[in-house]
Amino acid sequence: MSDKNPEYDFKWCPGCGDFGVRRALESAIEQRRVETELPVENNVIVAGIGCSGNMVHLLEGPQPYGLHGIHGRTLPIALGVKMGRPDLNVIVVAGDGDFLSIGNEHIAPQAARNLDITVVIMDNAVYGLTKGQSSPTTKIDEITSSTPYGKPEVQLDPLALYLTLGVSYIASHVSTKVRDLGAVIADAMNHKGFSIVHVQSPCTTYNNTFQELKGNVRKGIPPLAWDIPEHHDPSDVEAAHELLNQGGVPVGIVYKDADRPSFQDRIDIINDKSFSRQVDKMIDSYAI
Repeated sequence: MSDKNPEYDFKWCPGCGDFGVRRALESAIEQRRVETELPVENNVIVAGIGCSGNMVHLLEGPQPYGLHGIHGRTLPIALGVKMGRPDLNVIVVAGDGDFLSIGNEHIAPQAARNLDITVVIMDNAVYGLTKGQSSPTTKIDEITSSTPYGKPEVQLDPLALYLTLGVSYIASHVSTKVRDLGAVIADAMNHKGFSIVHVQSPCTTYNNTFQELKGNVRKGIPPLAWDIPEHHDPSDVEAAHELLNQGGVPVGIVYKDADRPSFQDRIDIINDKSFSRQVDKMIDSYAI
């Protein structure tokens, strides 16, 4: 990225929030490797198109498998990987423009299936790679390169969307709390079902919201990000709705349904009920 950071073979703007997400994801994968004693290659990272796609280039040394998919189609690809190899830990990395615009239509089907994958969203509320156009999470009336007179659409609330669609694990975080974020991603990986970790990851070039998230007492700017109270019960869906109604950016686990069967659990039940015939018997059944 620069003379000071020659180890990076990909380009992000200096100060980009995705650096923090990268370190957190790296930490979560390492934690999983230690806990499961499975090699790093047991992980597969499916990326869309955008700045977040650089997450497939994660570690020095052993690498998780990385796959650059099509814009907005990370979930169908992840479904294929997981169905073909249920033993693999499948992680989707995507941005708000990738996942919540053209990719929005794929969230509900995977929530209904409770597909056992983990999704990490880097939300900078802008299309950063393509020079700052407005995205679904850009605020209404915001001036961007694609909305020079203000964005006409209302800002999408992704956490409320996930909860409404029935995603069984929902976490909200910020890219600056790397250690805590890594622990949450690791917890999401251990969840048996569809987990989404939505991270506020500011774009320092086109939408720098670091100060807005952290707050600035001197300038009278209250912080948008706030820690979810310890007494919050993430298994209570009504409590999760009440939490989101408080506004701002909650930091922590919003909702977690640990009792719901995963898609693979249901497939296994169906396989147990069904029967399969040997190839020779199938051929004989067609003989005249």
